Amino acid sequence: MENIISIFVKSIFIDNMVFAFFLGMCSYLAVSKTVKTATGLGIAVIFVLGITVPVNYLINKYLLTEGALIWLSPSFIDVDLSFLSFIMFIAVIASMVQLVEMIVEKFAPTLYTNLGIFLPLIAVNCAILGGSLFMVNNEFQTVGQATTFGLGSGVGWFLAIIGIAAIREKIKYSNVPAPLRGLGITFIITGLMGMAFMCFMGIKL
Repeated sequence: MENIISIFVKSIFIDNMVFAFFLGMCSYLAVSKTVKTATGLGIAVIFVLGITVPVNYLINKYLLTEGALIWLSPSFIDVDLSFLSFIMFIAVIASMVQLVEMIVEKFAPTLYTNLGIFLPLIAVNCAILGGSLFMVNNEFQTVGQATTFGLGSGVGWFLAIIGIAAIREKIKYSNVPAPLRGLGITFIITGLMGMAFMCFMGIKL
């Protein structure tokens, strides 16, 4: 249980997808103009990461890694399909994004319209693929650990986009120098938030 909590906290604050690795920046910058749209996209990212990371963990463990197919036959002990990991991971991600898109369109058409092209673009959001690749790199031992990591990474991305969206809504009323208005000041604030999150690296888990 302690290990699960450690993975969850670390994936949110220490290994934050946005502030530690700067992944998913395209959607992070484009959809963070209002808190409402940022919330919708953030929840969608949590859902997609929470499903795709454990599914890709199972695919990687029981199909792709060297010797993973031994459950079929001992003769497959030397088979290594890890070269297919990228295409398999992306296929799972695209399927889940399509499911999210249909759900949002059905139950929240206004949010679907506001998110526009950026909802289907979750499929090519590097934070989503990064979650699965980091999962492989971290060599988690159970599907529970992989699920926790996926959910934590999604929550971390959610907090990042909500934070910048709230700041951007307030900064509209600030006297920002003309050359820095828009993405300029957003990049500066993102950098400052990234440095602030570096403080969490001192947490001993």
